[in-house]
Amino acid sequence: MIQEITAEGLGRLTNPVFVDVRSESEFAEATIPGAVNLPIFSDLERAEIGTVYKQVSPLAAKDLGLSLAAPKLPTMVKQCRELEGRGPLVFFCWRGGMRSRAVAGIMDLMGIKTYRLAGGYKAYRQSVVRFWQRDPLPFGVVVIRGNTGTGKTQLIQSLRLRGRPAIDLEKLANNRGSVFGAVGLGPPPSQKSFEAGLAEEVRAFEPAKWIVVECESKRIGRVTLPNSLHQGMERGKQILVFDTVENRVQRLVQEYTSFSSAGLELETALNRLRQRLGNETVEQLKSWLGAGTYAPFVRLLLEEYYDPLYGYPNQPDPAYHESISMADPDRALQQVEEFLDKLEDAGGEIVS
Repeated sequence: MIQEITAEGLGRLTNPVFVDVRSESEFAEATIPGAVNLPIFSDLERAEIGTVYKQVSPLAAKDLGLSLAAPKLPTMVKQCRELEGRGPLVFFCWRGGMRSRAVAGIMDLMGIKTYRLAGGYKAYRQSVVRFWQRDPLPFGVVVIRGNTGTGKTQLIQSLRLRGRPAIDLEKLANNRGSVFGAVGLGPPPSQKSFEAGLAEEVRAFEPAKWIVVECESKRIGRVTLPNSLHQGMERGKQILVFDTVENRVQRLVQEYTSFSSAGLELETALNRLRQRLGNETVEQLKSWLGAGTYAPFVRLLLEEYYDPLYGYPNQPDPAYHESISMADPDRALQQVEEFLDKLEDAGGEIVS
């Protein structure tokens, strides 16, 4: 029996497997995070059905749809049986219409336990919009701040491994939030996909009172933070992390040069800094890149571009709720966890 489930009710399912039966382009534009695409119609087939619907009749369009879908059904059943072992299957299309109804009906007939998302992806998207429209958000935000290369992302990842409610915004945006932010990372998500992935990350930590993030501007690469989260970051608790230039250089060299196209991508991004740094400095930087001499390349960028740009202190500063050295990452992690524990115990009233 097919069970209808609302977007708000999805949280009641354990390890749901979302099956998006829309076309490949619809799936690529935005979907539910983690969804599997099993399109009942391709983009071309969907366009063809739409033309027949308008120019001939709805009945003729349904007949065409049936003839196009029928040969695919045995393969789709096999794929869904394999997916069923991971968790309950939730089928959806754009508005919970004929496509998801047809596929869910076949899977139910074949003995596969089936859920169908009421309202389809449109209803899910509306639930994400409502999620980020809450202001203020029902949790506080702890922001890790510091100059480039101080290990902020490393701290976020370490906190996550410890089960702490920390979110890697740069990973979700597939961008490190700077002129070199996209180097080695590939294409970014759509704004809709970013907002959905971010909402699911937060939901996974509910009912956490505090969420830890790295400091970011409103825009990260090609995506934008929801207003409510960005405002929560500005109002939140601020932790400064700092480290020596030598350690920062080492981190950045390791992060940005660990793939084969590093030199070419770095040079492409570097050209966007000509107006800021001047031709002579850029040419010097390019010569180091060409020789594979990355340490002086990174150091010069830190000292002449990034540090003046962001302007964070490189030592403890009373303007922040906590100041932590990343010279010893394990100790730094311990200090952040101690701060979070105190914050929970004090009900968010820590001032220093």
